[in-house]
Amino acid sequence: MIDRLRGSAVLRSLVVMLAFALVFSLAGCEEEVTVEETAEAEEAVEATDLILASTTSTQDSGLFDVLIPAFEEAHPEYKVEVIAVGTGEALELGKNKDADVLLVHAKAKEEAFVADGYGTERQDVMYNDFIIVGPAADPAGVKGLPVVDALKKISEAGATFVSRGDESGTHTAEKNLWTKAAITPAGDWYMSAGQGMGDCLKIASETPGYVLTDRATYLNLEDTLALEILVEGDASLFNQYGVIPVTDASNMEGAQAFADWIVSEEGQAVIADYGVEEFGEPLFFPNAQ
Repeated sequence: MIDRLRGSAVLRSLVVMLAFALVFSLAGCEEEVTVEETAEAEEAVEATDLILASTTSTQDSGLFDVLIPAFEEAHPEYKVEVIAVGTGEALELGKNKDADVLLVHAKAKEEAFVADGYGTERQDVMYNDFIIVGPAADPAGVKGLPVVDALKKISEAGATFVSRGDESGTHTAEKNLWTKAAITPAGDWYMSAGQGMGDCLKIASETPGYVLTDRATYLNLEDTLALEILVEGDASLFNQYGVIPVTDASNMEGAQAFADWIVSEEGQAVIADYGVEEFGEPLFFPNAQ
C-alpha cells in the first residue's frame, strides 16, 4: 500500500514537472516568434531617405505641411527631406546629385536641365500666379495697372523694390518682366535681397517697398505683413511648377515614386484642396497631364 502511494506521488510529480516544462517551452517559442515578427515589422516600415529640392515659395506657402505627410502615408517606404532653396540652386543640387527629385518653377531652365541629361523627364504639376504687393499708400501709384506699366512707374518714382536676387524661379520671372518693360533696374531704390520669398516679403513690409511674389506665399503670410495686392491678373504673371526626377540619383526609385504620385489623382487632389478651407480658394491649381 505504501509502495503504491509512493509510486502515485512520483507519477504526479513527473506529470507536474512535464506540465511546467511544456508551459515554459511554449512561452519560449511564443517569445521567439514575437521577436521575429517584431523584427520583420520594423524592417517592413523602415524608410529610406528621399531628398526633395524645391523652392522657398513652395515651402513658405505651407503646401509641404500637407503634401509631404500625404505622400509618406501613401509610400511609407520613403522619408522625405525637403531642401527649400531658389529654383536655380535646386537645379544645381540636381546637377551635383545632391537631391533625388526637384519641384521647381522656371520651365525654360527645367527643360534645359532635362535636355542636358540631368533629369529623366519633366512633368507639369500645378500653377498659380505672381502678384506685385506693396504698401497701402502705394507711393508709385501702380494699383490696378498692367505689370509692365507698374514696373515703369516704380522705376520712374524711385520707389523701393525688393528683388529676390537669388536666381530663383520668382527672380527669373521678375527679370523677364523688367526686360519686357525695357528697364535695367539699378540704384538705391532696387534692393537685391538674396533671400527666400518669405524673407523678401518681410523686408518689403518693413521698408516699406514693392515686391514680386507668388500668391500662395503672400496669402499664407498676409496677416503678418503690411502689404496689399496692387498688381495682378496679367497673363505674364502665370507661374507653372514642374517635377523632375534626377538622373542617376541616390534614390532613383523614390524619386520616380514621388514624381508619379504628385501627378496622380491622389496627389493632385491634395494640391487642389490646399488653402480652400483657410483662404476660401486653393493656393495652387493642379494641372498634370
